Amino acid sequence: MSKTEQVQALSNADDNDNGQSEQSGLSANHEFWDVIRTVPDFPKPGIDFYDITPLLRTHIDPVIDALLAALPEGLLDEVECLAAIEARGFVFASLLAGRLGKGIILLRKPGKLPPPVANKSYALEYGNDTLEMQDNLPPAKVLLVDDILATGGTLTTAYELCRIANHDVCGALVLLDLVNLHGEFPAPVYSVLTA
Repeated sequence: MSKTEQVQALSNADDNDNGQSEQSGLSANHEFWDVIRTVPDFPKPGIDFYDITPLLRTHIDPVIDALLAALPEGLLDEVECLAAIEARGFVFASLLAGRLGKGIILLRKPGKLPPPVANKSYALEYGNDTLEMQDNLPPAKVLLVDDILATGGTLTTAYELCRIANHDVCGALVLLDLVNLHGEFPAPVYSVLTA
């Protein structure tokens, strides 16, 4: 079975699980699937890892165009800042910020940001991790930005940290939403691809 057929089978199972993923249109037949690699049993057996890094080498402008197109009209007028989640969320948020002229708030692994910080631990599909963010920044309306929404642990933690730091989360923007791996998210999720 080809990658496109695998993705089509997964996408047909439930393109909009729990009504949470706000879709911009094409997903299973999107040209990006021809570039994304699926790496089986990484980082541990039973996990299929979607390697999106080839898109960053050859498709920067189309990826940023697609991310912006996934957002509903008018949302960016409300967003004051992008909340970038380490590490690949940094890449997408930086590219978006450069295009939009908006600032970035960093959500990082422990020990990378100067105090004061808020932190929260969470579970992910292959272990545990912790996110930190500075909690002395002026409150802002933020859009969370990451590469992939899988089980939702990282994105939910990012959402909770932003709320702790008095930011208003307008939604989350990801390149790929693995809709069957996570439950309901507390804010709208916008994605280019679903699987």
